[in-house]
Amino acid sequence: MIDGHTKLAGVMGWPVEHSRSPLMHNHWCRVNGVNGVYVPLPTRPEGFDQALRGLAAAGFQGVNVTIPHKEAAMRACDELTPTAKRAGAVNTICFVAGRIIGDCTDGTGFCDNLSAHDVAIGGRALILGAGGAARAVAAALLDRGCEVVIANRTLERAEALVEALGGGEAVAWYDWPSLLSGCSLLVNATSMGMGGKPGMDWDSALREAAPGLCVTDIVYTPRETPLLLAAQARGLRTVDGLGMLVHQARAGFRAWFGVDPEADRTTFDLLAASLR
Repeated sequence: MIDGHTKLAGVMGWPVEHSRSPLMHNHWCRVNGVNGVYVPLPTRPEGFDQALRGLAAAGFQGVNVTIPHKEAAMRACDELTPTAKRAGAVNTICFVAGRIIGDCTDGTGFCDNLSAHDVAIGGRALILGAGGAARAVAAALLDRGCEVVIANRTLERAEALVEALGGGEAVAWYDWPSLLSGCSLLVNATSMGMGGKPGMDWDSALREAAPGLCVTDIVYTPRETPLLLAAQARGLRTVDGLGMLVHQARAGFRAWFGVDPEADRTTFDLLAASLR
């Protein structure tokens, strides 16, 4: 029951209707007995800064930010955690004593999801994309000792990301399929596949994949993206993006509502049912 003591949080995005974060966080509020509500906040890019300040002034505990606001959120924050500075983007914000504090939980959430699927983190990882999520994942993998290769349609952006991270290698977009024979992990950190749209000929791109390659996608709508379906058809191991969503969300929930939620079967079943 919503009352004068209800803690408020939400997710800012444009669009935001695809987000399953409200379903997940409100489920955690219910099962943990938290007097809190988490709401979707569709926010146009040109109004992001004003909306963010307004939410802080309105008494929200904090927000998540998703596409296309992660880099804008970093610029709008009064303070950044070391992880956010390293990732160069923000996905989790807390409002504390009038200050906007930005954190990035994408990289940790990504790695926690791999660990939950018993995927060893190491070797050579090929990341597709050079946006905020790609940088968070790349930073987390580099910090865990992986050799990281970044492919982006605009090579200059991949090169800039490598320079900013102080490690890794940038390659031209058309070259990445030929590198798969020497990789242990392929990460799609682009929006290709969202909504089930292929984006490219994934089956052809995976022809040179090593048998031990693990293929993962940060997209979770649909849960089985065209990339993951193509990888499964070739007998490759896959990890979908739903676990990353769950694991990256726990830190925000803990900060806003004061409870550490479990990434349990009930949570995954609830989210999976919504995706069907």
